This record gives sequence, C-alpha cells and structure tokens, in this order.
Amino acid sequence: MNDATDITISTTHDFGSGPEPAHRHSNGGGWVADTATVSRDATVSDNATVYGNAKVYGNAMVYGNANVSGNAIVSGDARVAADAMVYGDATVSGNARVSGNASVYGNANVINHTIVSGNASVSGNTIVFDNATVFGNAKVYGNASVSGNASVYGNADVINHATVYGNANVYGNANVFDNASVFDNAHVFDNANVFDNAKVSGNASVYGNASVSGNASLHSPRHVLAIGPVGSENQTLVLFRTEHGHGVGIGCWADLTSTIDDIAAEVERRCPEFADEYAEILPMLRRRIAEWDNE
Repeated sequence: MNDATDITISTTHDFGSGPEPAHRHSNGGGWVADTATVSRDATVSDNATVYGNAKVYGNAMVYGNANVSGNAIVSGDARVAADAMVYGDATVSGNARVSGNASVYGNANVINHTIVSGNASVSGNTIVFDNATVFGNAKVYGNASVSGNASVYGNADVINHATVYGNANVYGNANVFDNASVFDNAHVFDNANVFDNAKVSGNASVYGNASVSGNASLHSPRHVLAIGPVGSENQTLVLFRTEHGHGVGIGCWADLTSTIDDIAAEVERRCPEFADEYAEILPMLRRRIAEWDNE
C-alpha cells in the first residue's frame, strides 16, 4: 500500500479493469488503489476514485464521481469534483477547480485559480493558469495556453500554439489556432477563425464567419471589416489590418500575401458574373484601408 502516512486495511476494488488491491481513504472513504499515493490531509470521498500511479496530496479534494488516474497529480488546494476526470500525466494544482464532466489529460497543467467545467477538455501540453476559465464544450489542446482572466467556452477550440489571455473571450464555435493570439479585451466568437500569426487585441472583435490570418494585427473593432454573404458561394469577405498593411480572404481562399486588388482579379477569373458586386464593395474596403494608413 502506498498512501503516505494514512493507515487503512487493504482489500480489492474494480476501477474498470478488474479487481485490484485497494483501500478506502481514511479522509472521505473514497477508493484508492494501492499503487496510487494519497496523503492523509487530502480528501477522497463519495464515489471518487484514485488509481494507477496517480498522486493526490496537500489539501486537495477529489469527490463526487470524479476520478484521478494514470500518472496525474492533484495537489495544493485543488478540487476535482462531480464526474470530472484527471488522467495521463496531467497536473491540477493551486486553487484550481475541475468539475462537471470536464477532463484534464495528456501533459496538461491546470493551476492557480483556474476553473475547468461543463464538458470542457484540456489536454496535450496545454497550460491554463491565473484566473482563466474553460467551460461548456470548449477544448484547449496542443501547446496552447489560456491565462489571465480569459475565458474559452461554448464549442470553441484553442489549439496548436495559440494563446488567449488578459480579459479575452473566445466562444461560440470559434477557433483560435496555429500561433495566433487573442488578448486584452478582445472577443472571438460565432464561427470565426483566427490563425497563422494573427493577433486580436484591445477591444477588437472577430465574429460571424470571419477568418483572420497571416500577420493580422487587430486592436480596434474597426481593424476588421466583414461583408457577406457575397459571391457565387455566399461567403463572407474579410478585410483585416496587418502590421504592415492589410490582408483579405473569402471562404477558403486566403493567400496570406493577397490584397484587395488580388481578390478583384481572382473574382474576374473565377466568377466574372459577380464582378459588379465586388466592384461595389471595393470602395468601402479602400476607405477602411486608408483609415488604417492614417493611424
């Protein structure tokens, strides 16, 4: 038995793969496999389980129907509750809270005062820290990070090396990926996509079906202009400010070096019957670019 200084009588319990040596933890009565480590001050109660090589120590609590397994570590004043799962090599520490049907796994770190709840999942090499929250059906994975007072929720995904921090919010069906950053008071929501090396900050918002990519640099609501539906496929045309000019995309067409003149030529080539529609849009796009140039 490996339960720190806690002394209990070992028996067996089925954690899902058949009976194995286990015991009831003295502080709460939850099941702990003899291969796991739970300190005397930690709590494992209700129908909660700790098994594999998992470790629970400090004043951490695992309760409800929660389970901690694999090589996972739950420590400090962390709480894992309801039907939540922490497994793999994941770490939940500090005052972090994982609840609902949420899962934290892989090499993920959920620390400080963060909250992961609902059906959310945090995995890969992700780190969620400070006062960040991830909830709903949101997913944060890869090497992504969410910090500060940022929130990721709804069906949103934050993946790859993306970062969300400050007071930023990513929600709805939005996706932030690659090396993109969303921070300050920015919002990304609806079906919007922010990717490549794009930065959305300040009070900027990206929403609808807009896609912002390349070296986009948005820190004002007027740094992005979405117009749609337009063209033969009823897509949304998105003009966005970059660090050295502007970028433009529509639907799946988004050459990172494209300008509004390029897209006009592309329309002439692909669907000339919509050239007049784009011709009416171009003056508005040029006015917005001129506004950026004068900042």
